[in-house]
Amino acid sequence: MRWKGRRVSSNIEDRRGGGAGRKMGGFSILGLVVAFVAWKFFGVDPQQAYQVTQQVTQQASVSTETKGLDNPTPEQQEAMDFVGTVLADTEDTWNVVFQQQLNQQYTAPKLVMFTGAVNSGCGAAQAAMGPFYCPVDQKVYIDTTFFKDMRQQMGIGGEQNQTELTRQDQAGDFAQAYVVAHEVGHHVQNLLGISDQVHKARTQTSKVEANQLSVRQELQADCLAGIWAYHNQQRTQFLQQGDIEEAMDAAHKIGDDYLQKQSTGQVVPDSFTHGSSQQRMKWFQAGLKSGNLKDCDTFKQPI
Repeated sequence: MRWKGRRVSSNIEDRRGGGAGRKMGGFSILGLVVAFVAWKFFGVDPQQAYQVTQQVTQQASVSTETKGLDNPTPEQQEAMDFVGTVLADTEDTWNVVFQQQLNQQYTAPKLVMFTGAVNSGCGAAQAAMGPFYCPVDQKVYIDTTFFKDMRQQMGIGGEQNQTELTRQDQAGDFAQAYVVAHEVGHHVQNLLGISDQVHKARTQTSKVEANQLSVRQELQADCLAGIWAYHNQQRTQFLQQGDIEEAMDAAHKIGDDYLQKQSTGQVVPDSFTHGSSQQRMKWFQAGLKSGNLKDCDTFKQPI
């Protein structure tokens, strides 16, 4: 993936300060299967994720992080540049899509980079939750060490580079960009009123039906990430050989069926909240193929 040399977004809040925040007490990935943790990493409803975090964190506390890194390492700076560039690409894409396809003005989200733990408009959150979007404050939250976890724990994008972020043109960067684009997809849903509609509908139905609505919402965010990739390719020619395969590998390994099989050996479709591997790959490709919002209506089309 070619990403260096393009505009870096100014909508970044760097809260990776030394000692500015502390990890929530008592939480450890020990005792959680890697696949289960990975499931929480992608597109999870922040309110649901917060509840899960509370269940495994006894009397957790976190201080607000307000200070960025004073002397970032080259890897930390590259993480900032990479995320900022991808965020800028989403801004440029959705500005055009909103104007041309909706005749509306796009309002970009802020993206918060943090270390360990953070306070968000949706409550306190841990790095173990992974990247998430909070509709309350319209911000995307990312601990960039997650990208290393993608490679080490999930085997997405290769494991040859153990820094915070892969270097330019190395395997894994497009899979990481897909993560950012998926979370921005949730922001697009929020702007269009889809998130509110889903939330209201989920409170008025059974747990199984609520899960199905969540699946459709997550699959739509995958499709919106595909729209970003389509338009960004048209504008910048940023894709390289193997990039799409990286995204497909990521989508495959975060499917509910794959993760449940890895963690418990069983697959329970009624408990899906994000969609199967096949569904996630299908809907990302749908957005990537057309670049059109009308092709991402997962609520009216068979999934």
